[in-house]
Amino acid sequence: MEGQTRRLLYLSLLVAGGTALHVFEGFLPALSALPGAKLGLANLASLLALALFGPVEMWWVVILRVFFGSLLGGTLLTTTFFLSLAGAVGSTLVMLTAARLGRGALSLVGVSVLGAVAHNLSQLLMAAFLVRHPGIFFYLPYLLLFALPTGYFIGVTASFVLRAFPPGVKQAQWKKHPARGVVPRAWNM
Repeated sequence: MEGQTRRLLYLSLLVAGGTALHVFEGFLPALSALPGAKLGLANLASLLALALFGPVEMWWVVILRVFFGSLLGGTLLTTTFFLSLAGAVGSTLVMLTAARLGRGALSLVGVSVLGAVAHNLSQLLMAAFLVRHPGIFFYLPYLLLFALPTGYFIGVTASFVLRAFPPGVKQAQWKKHPARGVVPRAWNM
């Protein structure tokens, strides 16, 4: 029972941390003159959930942090909410696929970079659906220029944060690979 309570505690902290980062990032000025270019700080909670617990828990953290972050930020059921949800779902799908298929070939940083690219692409697809104008895809190269360094930054940060977790929790679903850093173990999905 104690292990289950501890697991729930860590997942709750990841949801709360992801929500706080989501709201905090909403108050930061844009990184550039390009709308939608953000650091993706809330994705740190998603990556940690993936690295520590696995796919199901990652989905819970992602959906709850988007919902609570939008609720606290005052954007629930607005265009911003749907863009955020699309980016979160798209990046989660890609990160889970990359972690599963790239077992041993991709580090947590690589998974994060792919997630950042997928996040921007998913948001752009949602924006194109909402705006109904194909000209919005001209943003894609610029958004990808931001996705690569921010995805790298979040992946490296997640790798450092993993070191702070107690040994019983640390890297429950991932193992250390001497040449490639943190790589996923096989999941029973």
